[in-house]
Amino acid sequence: MDVQGTVEAGFEPVRDAFVRNFERLGERGAAVAVYRDGRKVVDLWAGTRDVTGREPGDGGADAAPWAVDTAQVVRSATKGVAAAVPLLLHQRGQIDLDAPVGTYWPEFKSAGKERVLVRHVLSHRAGLPVLDRPLTPAEAIDGESGARALAAQRPEWEPGTDHGYHAHTYSWLIAELVRRVTGRSVGRWIAEEIARPLGLDFWVGLPAEEAHRVGRIGPVEEPTAVGGALRLRPKRSVSEAYRDAESLTRRAFGVIEPRPDENDPAYRAAELPASGGISTARALARCYAAMIGPVDGHRLFAPATLTLARTEESAGPDRVLVVATRFGLGFMLHGPAAPLLGPGSFGHPGRGGSLGFADPESGIAMGYVTNGMRKGVTADHRAQALVRAVRTATSSPDEAI
Repeated sequence: MDVQGTVEAGFEPVRDAFVRNFERLGERGAAVAVYRDGRKVVDLWAGTRDVTGREPGDGGADAAPWAVDTAQVVRSATKGVAAAVPLLLHQRGQIDLDAPVGTYWPEFKSAGKERVLVRHVLSHRAGLPVLDRPLTPAEAIDGESGARALAAQRPEWEPGTDHGYHAHTYSWLIAELVRRVTGRSVGRWIAEEIARPLGLDFWVGLPAEEAHRVGRIGPVEEPTAVGGALRLRPKRSVSEAYRDAESLTRRAFGVIEPRPDENDPAYRAAELPASGGISTARALARCYAAMIGPVDGHRLFAPATLTLARTEESAGPDRVLVVATRFGLGFMLHGPAAPLLGPGSFGHPGRGGSLGFADPESGIAMGYVTNGMRKGVTADHRAQALVRAVRTATSSPDEAI
């Protein structure tokens, strides 16, 4: 495997794990980046830009190799960057996390949602993971239908009393809240207040002039075994939830019907902060690095905001994911469902593979982006191999034993 990029001394285990992902875990095209104390220490990429290995509409020509500036759809890894928006608005005194959402969005105060707080939206406690009528792909991206549907929707449980992953509805909840508070779309706010100051190749709403950099994503098969030991079979309860058309799991992930084409230029140009972000691994890592400390003179979170981001708000059985999950305000927290670097880590995976997170105690921030989508939601084996390698690289000899 022709791996491009750089690794600082001491972080060689990350490169080794990255190579093994291609050799043993079926990786097609991917990149990984790691920052430590605001400085880039790993920046690697390999494979092809297109998951199929072929260029679309070009007579089957070999796909271009993954380049230094290749970006990909990162699905729910978008949620972590999007969560930074209301937290930064709170940091600036523009939004109260304990205020009802209806304070900013009056139409939302209906059908039993009067007591839905801003913090409930961020911690997946709003009771709104599903819609009574799924949206079409066109409605999902029109900037109006999603918010209108949620304003009319009755919660599935008493808001604030339990949690369940808002896989898609998080998009319209966050986008409309940001629009009502700031007068700007969430994609524009991220571009102007986060991406531009930090120099990030990260978009919620891909500009047409950047489309040439983005490869196609697609499904790839799970390896059945590695050295006879790797088992990727989900728990029976999880499998049953995905098969049951009436379950919250199926309904939450089926909020858009039929399933949208994530390679469609119109979908990529839409502002869907739950699932439609497009990023390089370097941008994810750099963004998380700026959440926990200065990066070239820029810092996103004040200490109090960082504490909010990673203080547990939701924990235990997740009504949608059917496993125990932990959430802070907008971020998944380290735990069995989403293992990160350590107990204080926070971030967000993307269904199928991608991952961004930070660990303030070690000063580590990591981004991983792939074009090969697996079935898992929270803990992809390729991403986890890289996390373990970072842990090895940053552990003292005594800690590694």
